[in-house]
Amino acid sequence: MAALTPPVCDFDWQAPEFTLPGTDGKHYSLQDVAGEKSTLVMFICNHCPFVLAVMDKIVRDAHELKDHGIGVVAICSNDHVAYPADNFDNMQLMAEKHSFPFPYLHDAEQEVARRYEAVCTPDYFGFNKDLGLQYRGRLDATCMNAGSEDLRRDLFEAMKQIAETGRGPEDQIPSIGCSIKWKP
Repeated sequence: MAALTPPVCDFDWQAPEFTLPGTDGKHYSLQDVAGEKSTLVMFICNHCPFVLAVMDKIVRDAHELKDHGIGVVAICSNDHVAYPADNFDNMQLMAEKHSFPFPYLHDAEQEVARRYEAVCTPDYFGFNKDLGLQYRGRLDATCMNAGSEDLRRDLFEAMKQIAETGRGPEDQIPSIGCSIKWKP
């Protein structure tokens, strides 16, 4: 398994619209999940060791970010036929197991991942209130093994800064993870 890193943040790139089914039985658009001050769109999946290593931190940060007026959503775009661990039923189980405080959406046709130019899981997109991209970096220094709890919270701090100022940090360290599992 080769780890991939997404490109550097393209500041003010506009978030593409979407409407996708969630594990809770509802459909969500970008406007439905957008926060008052900023929005975090995460591409994750159920089986990636990079995602699993930070899952508790993702849930923790999502809870705390809501208190800052930040909307959070996660999208699974992996080929669920070739990777059944990422199918909709297993997404529902993952959301329940971890008590996701955000909608977990299924991008079965992979159109949203392509529009966002998502590269890996996890891939984080932090937008300001005008839905201009301000952050495309890592959650923290954790890789495939659970990092310590005292690591600098890069994603959390960046999203707070975006909510407060409308701008993300100039210096960003890319996320690292497994490739999106594209359909043939």
